[in-house]
Amino acid sequence: MKSLTLKEALTQLRKGSLTAQEVCHNCLQKLKYTRNLNIYVTEVQQDSILNAAESSAQAYRQGSAKLLQGIPIAFKDNFCTKGISTTCGSKMLLNYKPPYNATMVSKCMSEGAIIMGKTNLDEFGMGSGSLDSCIGPVINPWNLVVSNQTSVPDSVSSELNGEQGLSPREQCKVEDTDWYICGGSSGGSAAAVAAGTCLGSFGSDTGGSTRNPASYCGVVGLKPTYGLLSRHGLIPLVNSMDVPGILARTVEDCTIILNAAAGHDVSDSTTVTESYVPFTVREDIDLSKLHIGIPKEFHAPGMSEEVLSLWKETADCLEREGAKVSQVSLPHAQQCIICYHVLCCCEVASNFSRYDGIEFGLRCGSEESTEELYAESRHKGFNDVVRGRILAGNYFLLKRNYEKYFLKAQRVRRLISNDFKNAFSSGIDLLLTPTTLTEAPLVSWFTKADNRTRCEEQDIFTTPANMAGVPALSLPLKLSSNGLPLSLQLIGPHFSESMMLSVGHWLEDRAAFPHLNLHLLESDTGELTSRSLWTL
Repeated sequence: MKSLTLKEALTQLRKGSLTAQEVCHNCLQKLKYTRNLNIYVTEVQQDSILNAAESSAQAYRQGSAKLLQGIPIAFKDNFCTKGISTTCGSKMLLNYKPPYNATMVSKCMSEGAIIMGKTNLDEFGMGSGSLDSCIGPVINPWNLVVSNQTSVPDSVSSELNGEQGLSPREQCKVEDTDWYICGGSSGGSAAAVAAGTCLGSFGSDTGGSTRNPASYCGVVGLKPTYGLLSRHGLIPLVNSMDVPGILARTVEDCTIILNAAAGHDVSDSTTVTESYVPFTVREDIDLSKLHIGIPKEFHAPGMSEEVLSLWKETADCLEREGAKVSQVSLPHAQQCIICYHVLCCCEVASNFSRYDGIEFGLRCGSEESTEELYAESRHKGFNDVVRGRILAGNYFLLKRNYEKYFLKAQRVRRLISNDFKNAFSSGIDLLLTPTTLTEAPLVSWFTKADNRTRCEEQDIFTTPANMAGVPALSLPLKLSSNGLPLSLQLIGPHFSESMMLSVGHWLEDRAAFPHLNLHLLESDTGELTSRSLWTL
């Protein structure tokens, strides 16, 4: 079976030309034969998945199928799942099984979705490469089709950072193979969709953690307006910026999942109270009524010629179809990365005080000394990246530094938000920008710099939307000369998802991006093997 989109699967399930068992079996087969990519932290037991598929098949036979009935979906391993391990890719939570489901999990399950498992990530979502998980890095599935210069390791999973005490990032450096990263921190969720192990997935987006891996893995990544999706049960990183993100093969697939999950949640006071009205993408959108803005500050150093060329070609394409395309200015965008990291560290310092070795999580050290218990548990439970952000955040929040760093960063954040308000109030409907500077980089290059440096480079185009709380969409539109995905980003005003997704669908339709499609074929020995093909 070729890799279906979520919409195609739903259509065939309703017609009866496909069963939920067949959909799930196909995803399970692809999950099994891409395990060496280290996409999942926890896989739901196959029997549970097939039992859920049987229930979905019965719902279709009885005419009681719901919006996502029988659709395999994966969740980033920072969404709480009742009775299923939720680790955040950290030794601190390796044995944690939540007693409840996150609202996103509950809503999808109530609409008939089938959970395939929990996907790998940078520890606690702090990273842009998905290399810093305690169980090892995630490998981009596109390595399976561009392996003329790279090779995929037999296994990249880590046994609690390896017997030799190497961090996952250090293990990447000593591998005999070189491979393309999948981006982060929601790298596992993006790779899961790209590899066909599920038809949609959830990530989290704090500074671009959904859109960055979506760009590198050639899938669609949606960061909705802050407050449109509930954060209840999403283990917090930065409360004021965290947003559940949606990843799928197409814009229409993202829209279907958004319709199932959006709306007010009494358990999350930051969700909007207005009733959510489901929508479909408009096939007949009139581009002549749209004004597209091109932020001049996003023409950043380090952008590849191929990304720049795609940006220009897409703007020209929109203009030829009648849209007005103008250069705009977001004058404070250049301060966004520094501002983001100050605010991120401050909120991390506050949020992570709960991991003390007493209430839940890893417990190490002498129980006769509270101070030693705290120190040892946090030292062994967190990696260097997490500890570094906690220390930096506490430094910024010291009484003598509070005004100098935290309050000043909040003021800069307001200026950044006002830049977007001014652009959209001037008549701009959407902004068109790159998502990332380049195609997916090789791990050998990525690990030459530390986590903070790479985050500053990788998140340059994505963090502004989080700072302002506006929606953004990453779209794969073209393959690079190396055969890797290249993506662009649309950014709209608050609650403009309908217009943004409709324009995204129009661009997607014109681009006809060749999605990754992994076919499982039977070899001469009777064993199943994976072969990678491009398919429209």
